[in-house]
This record gives sequence, C-alpha cells and structure tokens, in this order.
Amino acid sequence: MAIEVFNRREIKYMLTDADRDALLNIIDQYMDSDPFNKGGKTYSICNLYLDTTSDELIRKSLEKPGYKEKIRLRSYGQVGLDDKVFLESKKKFDGVVNKRRTNFLLGEVYQYFETGIIPEKPGAKMNKQVMKEIDYIMHFYNLKPKVFISYDRWAFFEKGNSDFRLTIDTNIQSRRTDLRLDSPAYGSQLLQPGQWLMEAKAFKAFPLWFVRFLSSRSIFSTSFSKYGTEYKQYKNHLA
Repeated sequence: MAIEVFNRREIKYMLTDADRDALLNIIDQYMDSDPFNKGGKTYSICNLYLDTTSDELIRKSLEKPGYKEKIRLRSYGQVGLDDKVFLESKKKFDGVVNKRRTNFLLGEVYQYFETGIIPEKPGAKMNKQVMKEIDYIMHFYNLKPKVFISYDRWAFFEKGNSDFRLTIDTNIQSRRTDLRLDSPAYGSQLLQPGQWLMEAKAFKAFPLWFVRFLSSRSIFSTSFSKYGTEYKQYKNHLA
C-alpha cells in the first residue's frame, strides 16, 4: 500500500552523464531498486500541478519562504478514467517536507475539480482526513490544474534502511495545455541534454557511503524545482 503521510528531508542534486554512470555502477552494493523499475528500466510519473489563476503558489514558492505548499495530482504513467491516481498536498517548513495524499479514480477527481464537491462514495479507498485538508486548501485558494509535468524515474531504497531513498529523473517535460492524465506524456524539456536530477530523501542523516560518493565527485546540492523551472521558462517565453 502506498504511504499516505510522511515527513522527510529532500535534497536535490544535478548529475552529469558521468556522475549518473558512476552512481549506477556502485548502487547495487547499497540499495535495492524500486519494483516499478522492472528490468532496470525507468518508470513514468505524470503530474498535474494546481494553482490560482495568477500562479500564486509557485510565485510564492520561488521567493523561498520558510513555509510553502503545493497541491498536485499524480499518476504512474498514462491512465484511464477508471484508474487510481493520487491527490497530494506537499508542505515544506524549515527544510522538512510533509507529504499527504489520498487515492481517487481519475474520472472522479476530474469531477471534483469541476464541482468542488468530494464524492460521497468514491471508487478508490479515500483517506478522508487527508482529503478534508486538501479540500480546504483547494477552496481557500480556488485552485485549478495549471501545468502538466512528467518524467521518467529510477528509484532506489537503501538495503535494510527504508528511511533513505534516492530518485534519478530524466526526460522532464511540461505543458500548459491538454491538462489531463489520460493524455500521453509530451511537452517542452526542462533539462539540458546530459543533465539528470537526483533527489536524496530521508528523515535522518544520509548514509556515509552516499556522502562519500558526493564528495568524491564534487556534487553539491541545488534548489532546482520542476514546477519552478517550468514557470520561469513560461514567463521568459511571454517576455
């Protein structure tokens, strides 16, 4: 069952092709691959980010406040109206991320976006407390789907330590039209060729082997945000 509520630190790094290859060459010693990475291949994640008509949430986030929040709808690959998706709230305060999410059927969440009414008998098992919190944020800001962002991912969990996780994302693409998860993944690329976005996720300290790997290759953290990068590119295109 997918985790619905958790807290953790999330630190991002930008890798080169050589960095990625060096990490993949040693990672089997320390981490297990996510079951979604069948045969060592990436899996696809698709998201609809919700915002106000004036893009208030992402504009505030780019100002780097101490507290920020966002709402998104996530699927694993292209899905149909009767498939399960995840409506998520993600809040960050003092470097710690709190993520809460609940199940929906895609057709039901589309209807919720249109009407603002939570389904009384949802087709997927809903976390009612999480949905209540998300619904408050949705109505407080009057949020609507604004951006589609998809990417292909490798994910790893440290052996014997479920607290530490690594993800490596590529083919990050975005669009502001056709805002549906039952449409194919396509759009403008957010990374330059040869760039890979890695994210280290843990509530406790990162393991020593990982810290040594970063040091050996002079890899430093970055503040890269998928939605933030998309918004800046969008504004530059309008200028």
